[in-house]
Amino acid sequence: MTVAMASGSLAAYLGLKPANNCSPSIRCYYSHRGHRLVVPVGPRGQVWPLFPGWFLFILPSFVTAGIPKATSQTAVEDGSSNETDTVPTPKVIIDQDSDPDATIVEITFGDRLGALLDTVSLKNLGLNVNKANVYLDSSGKHNKFAITKRKSTGRKIDDPELLEAIRLTIINNMLEYHPESSSQLALGATFGVEQPKQIDVDIATHIDIYDDGPDRSLLVVETADRPGLLVDLVKIITDINITVQSGEFDTEGLLAKAKFHVSYRDKAIIKPLQQVLANSLRYFLRRPTTEEASF
Repeated sequence: MTVAMASGSLAAYLGLKPANNCSPSIRCYYSHRGHRLVVPVGPRGQVWPLFPGWFLFILPSFVTAGIPKATSQTAVEDGSSNETDTVPTPKVIIDQDSDPDATIVEITFGDRLGALLDTVSLKNLGLNVNKANVYLDSSGKHNKFAITKRKSTGRKIDDPELLEAIRLTIINNMLEYHPESSSQLALGATFGVEQPKQIDVDIATHIDIYDDGPDRSLLVVETADRPGLLVDLVKIITDINITVQSGEFDTEGLLAKAKFHVSYRDKAIIKPLQQVLANSLRYFLRRPTTEEASF
C-alpha cells in the first residue's frame, strides 16, 4: 500500500462544485447528485478536519433528519414492514490481500441491502467497479465487487485517502438508503436519524502484532470507528518508518478492525519496534478527538 499521503483535497475525486451559501468558517460543495459536502476551514483558511485525520464525506442535502426510517428492500417491494426487527450490524470490508490486481469491497447489512450500492458515486471517484456478485449466507446478503483505478493503470487502489473515500461513500449511501443503520454507524452520531450508542475507546481498543514470516509482521487493530481512521492509522505507522505492504480494513457497526502486513526495511518488525508501534497507536486512538479538531 502506498504510504504517501495525497497532498490535495478529495474534491477532485468527487467532482464537486462550490456552493456559496455557507459561513466563512465552512466550505460547501455540491456533488453530481446534489449531495452537499461540508469541510470546516481553520483560522488561516486551511481545511480543518472534524475528526483527527484528513477526510471528506457527503451529506444528503442536510435532509437526513427528515427521512422516515427505512425498512428492508424486501419490505419496500412487498409492502410488508420490518421496523420492529432488530437492526442488523452493517459491515464494510475493504480487502487489499485476496486479489493482486484489484481492491475487493464487500458490504453486508443483514438482508436489507437490496440495490444499495451506488456505483455512480464510486465511478465518480475515478474508479472501475468490476466483477460484482451477490451471495447469501446465515449472516445475510453480501454484495462483493472488485474496484480498480480508471484514470491511471487500472490497478488496485493504493492511496489511503482514496480507500477512505470509498469507505465513507459506501457508509453514506447506507445512511441515505437505510437511515435505520445510523444507530449502528459512527457517522450516524452526526448525520443519522438515530444516535448510536457511545463506545468507550479504552475498552474497545486492542492492538496486537504477530510474526508473519521473516519478511513481514501482521498488525491487528480494533477500535471505535470514526471518519478518517484508515488514513490516520497508515500515517501513524509510516511516521515511524514502518512500511504498510497490504491489509484489510473492516467496518463492523461502530467498530473498526484493521489487519496490516507491515515491515521495517523489508524485514519483520523486531520486538522493541513492535512496542513503539503499539504505544504510538494506543496513544493516538485513546486521546480525545477534540484535540486536533478545536481551533
